[in-house]
Amino acid sequence: MNKNGALNGLTVLDLSRLLPGPFCSMILADHGARVIAIEDKRYAGEAGGNFTVLRNKEHITLNLKSDKGREIFFNMAEKADIILEGFRPGVTKRLGVDYESVSKINPKIIYCSISGYGQTGPYRDEAGHDVNYLSVAGVLDLIGEKDRPPSIPGIQIADLAGGGMNAAIGILIALYAREQTGKGQYIDISMTDGSMSLLSLVLSLKQFIGLPVNRSDSFLSHRYACYNTYETADKRYLSIGAVENRFWKNLCNYFDKPEYIALQYDDVKRIEIINFVKQKFKQKTLDKWCKELDGLDICWGPVRSLDEAMEAPLFKEREMVVDLKDSNGKMVKFLGVPVKLSDTPGSVRTIPPAFGENTNTVLKEFGYSDEKINEFEKQGVI
Repeated sequence: MNKNGALNGLTVLDLSRLLPGPFCSMILADHGARVIAIEDKRYAGEAGGNFTVLRNKEHITLNLKSDKGREIFFNMAEKADIILEGFRPGVTKRLGVDYESVSKINPKIIYCSISGYGQTGPYRDEAGHDVNYLSVAGVLDLIGEKDRPPSIPGIQIADLAGGGMNAAIGILIALYAREQTGKGQYIDISMTDGSMSLLSLVLSLKQFIGLPVNRSDSFLSHRYACYNTYETADKRYLSIGAVENRFWKNLCNYFDKPEYIALQYDDVKRIEIINFVKQKFKQKTLDKWCKELDGLDICWGPVRSLDEAMEAPLFKEREMVVDLKDSNGKMVKFLGVPVKLSDTPGSVRTIPPAFGENTNTVLKEFGYSDEKINEFEKQGVI
């Protein structure tokens, strides 16, 4: 087993900040790529400075608005495999560090831009955040209670799934293409595009089956008792996901209601059935339901809090929760690596570095002396 990771030997220069880009480069770093995060020291202390997504990375400061800063960047870019950025469209061109400029000195570079609405189109220059991208893509309209305003989800779907994950996929595809052609390429990732792509099943259900697509009132969102959430006696919740009739049959038989088996998706009886199941689940606490439903083949799950999930045996055994010592020797919990490879597994190896912690070390590696580094610091280059 090679514990260095499948991407060992690749170098990533990450110019992005906040969440989408750093989440993408974290995926690459978890699987062995060397990721050097580059930020302007003016942004020290802002959100993203010591995010857990900086794990397994090095962090340096560099002022790309200075001539010397760009010179240092190009020195590094010449030896890099991947560049990742998350500025508004046009910013890297104004800075002089865009794909066209970098590819002239390194034709094999894979250059990925993550933006809210993409590098083209009428929204190209609009500012936005996760909630805006979900709104424009038609996703937010499907989240929340029926006949209530849309609810902002507690996780950043557009940032993470729409942007970060698609960027990682795009980079890996481009790496494979480079193996065939010997050339790098440019990747344009729009978080809004990525969010809209999550509507594939919803669109299929609407177009080809004719099912309604409404907030908390669709095939896989509260319309039927078989795919719903239910309150328990202690005001906790559990989920039922008995889409296939064989699972629904098991639940109906458990509740001694065989007459409901054939009425799983009956629109006349659906409210009656939902109310019946609601009343049943309210009779016992979540802990009791966990014991009673354990082993029953019905597709169910307790609705856990973050703290409960972090302590669950499932995720400890699956190494989705790992402990590392911080700089003070205190154990800190991190989320693990979800992609499990048998021969080249990813891993969480190092804690997030402090802002600019690796600047001197990295610059020395790229040929700059202590005297030069001190000079750069005085000039505001680093």
